[in-house]
Order: sequence, then C-alpha cells, then structure tokens
Amino acid sequence: MRLLARRLLLALGTPLVFTACANIAPPEPPSLDLPKPPSELHATRKGDKVTLTWTIPTLTTDRQAVRSFGVTRICRALQAELTKCTQVGEAVPVKGVRKSQELKTASYIDVLTGAIEGDSFTSFLTYAVEVLNADGRGAGLSNQVRVSLARTLPPPKDLNARVTAQGVVLNWTSAAAPPSPPTVRFVYRVYRRQEGDQQRVLVSELPAGSERGLSLTDSSIGWQKTYEYHTEEVTLVAQEGKPEVQVEGDDSPEVKVFADDVFPPAVPLGLQAVFSGPGQQPFIDLVWAPDTDADLNGYNVYRREEGAEPVKLNAEPLKTPAYRDGRVAAGKRYLYSVSAVDVRGNESERSDEAGETVP
Repeated sequence: MRLLARRLLLALGTPLVFTACANIAPPEPPSLDLPKPPSELHATRKGDKVTLTWTIPTLTTDRQAVRSFGVTRICRALQAELTKCTQVGEAVPVKGVRKSQELKTASYIDVLTGAIEGDSFTSFLTYAVEVLNADGRGAGLSNQVRVSLARTLPPPKDLNARVTAQGVVLNWTSAAAPPSPPTVRFVYRVYRRQEGDQQRVLVSELPAGSERGLSLTDSSIGWQKTYEYHTEEVTLVAQEGKPEVQVEGDDSPEVKVFADDVFPPAVPLGLQAVFSGPGQQPFIDLVWAPDTDADLNGYNVYRREEGAEPVKLNAEPLKTPAYRDGRVAAGKRYLYSVSAVDVRGNESERSDEAGETVP
C-alpha cells in the first residue's frame, strides 16, 4: 500500500517538472543588419576637390555586429540641411567583417564643377553619407557638413627660386582676382619643407591679384640644405559674428633649391693703423669695425710694402677686430688691409688700405 502511494505521488509530480521546463521566452526578431548612420563625417576642400572622410560603423541599429556592407551613398545639395539623399556618387563596399573595437575610415573625393563653384562667395554645399547593407538598405543619413563654394584662383605655374646672400628669393606671377565684395580677400601662402621631411613650414603670406609680379625672400633657411617650395592661393571670406571662411586653392608645382653658401661676409670697414715705439719694441696696432655676419668665423690681415704684393700675417682667422704687428723695421712704410671669413671659408674682398710709417 505504501509502495502504491509513493508511485502515485511520483506520477502526479512528473507533469509539474515538465511544465516548469517548457516555459520558453518568445523568439527575438531577426536582425535587419542595417549599419548605424556614421556620426563622424568630415569635409575638407582644396581647389575644386572636396574630400569626405567618415568612420565606418561597426554596429547595426539593433546593436549587432555588422555582417556585410553594400555601397555608401554620397549625398549633396545646396540646401542648408538635407532631408533626403540627393546622390552624387558612391563609395565602394567595405571588404570583410571587422571586430567592433576597430575604428576604420572611408573616404570619397567629390569634384566641383564650374557651374557649382561660383562668385557669390557666401554659398555652401551640404554633404552627408548613407551606409547601406548588402541588400541596399540603410538606416538614414550621417551627420551633415557644409563646404564653402567661394572661388579660388589657379596656382602659379612660374614659381622659381634662386639663392642669394640674403636667403632664397622666390618669384611668381599672380592670377587676376575676380570682382569681389570687401569681405573677400585673396592671398598666396608660401610653404617650405626640407628634403626628406614631410613637415611643411609657412614662410610668408602675400596679397594675391593686386600685383602681377610677386617676390619674397626666405631668410630663415639653413645653409647647405635642400628645400622644396610651393605656394597656394587661399580665399578668405569674412562672416559677421562667425569665424572667417578659408578655402585653399591647388598647390603650385614644387621647386627645389640647394642653399649653397658661396657668399662671403661683408668687407670690414674703418681700418686704422697706429705706430707705437719710443721706449719700447716698435709695433703697429690695427683696429677696425666688427663684422656682423651671423656665420662669421674671423678676419685675415694683409700687409704690403710700397710696390710689393700683400702678404697674409695671421695663420688662423682672428676672432676679434684688432691685430698688433710687431715685425716692423725702422724707416719703412707699411700698408695694411683686412678681410672677413665665414665658417665655410668664404672670404670677403679686402678692405681699403691703411698705411703707417715706422720712424
């Protein structure tokens, strides 16, 4: 009897166990695999080319990893805000499946036509992108960016460079500036980079369009180095209450120049010769004005007698603008001159002579 009761209880308890195990949650809907719209779209313009870059989304709108991509639609319009995509191009699909922690970027170059780039100087283009999945569906537009349509001048084609004692002299012909309001300026910016170094240095900025022949001297160079120069025109548009708009034009062809210092220092000035002798060993003191060249290494002193050629008196360049000649003889007249020497051995012409007679 007890055994029967126990079996009955087990039989009654079994459905309860099965009922608890069968309580399964409703299935989730399948992912639509729609990439989230990019939020890091950026735009830069140079000449008639607008370069768009954006971060490729790694997650779908339902926070799943993106399995595959289709094309990315490039959207553009003259309106201040895009409400739908007016497509002007496509970026190729992203290859492969990526891990969610990776951040990769894609890019697209849009070329402006003359009909778009105008003379209003206040017009803008608005850009956005839409990333599609492999089925050609997207979740909407990215953040929107605006690009000025102000006209830029063509780059000079005749930029040339030559080395002088003062530095590298650059010359080029300016393009004529179009009619524009007072809020618009055109300037040329000249850049320099040392050979083997990608970092460019702004040398100077000159107004464009007002004078046809432009020139500047880059005196900040280092000698015995090779430099590459280029210039670009920049259109500057002032906006009331907003930062100034700057639109860069295309770069001119680069010109290369080797800054070879073959230029001597300035000729020393003010040479004086004074004899001293009574009561002591006779000598002639020489003094002159110091040379101010930055690369000066010293001075050479030359002496000659009447009808003879000058002879250098010092073995090494003198570091100070003074010299005492103790190898003089009574009854003779000596004529002195001085030259300056730089660190590369370039020697100036000799100064005007100063004469002194030993009694």
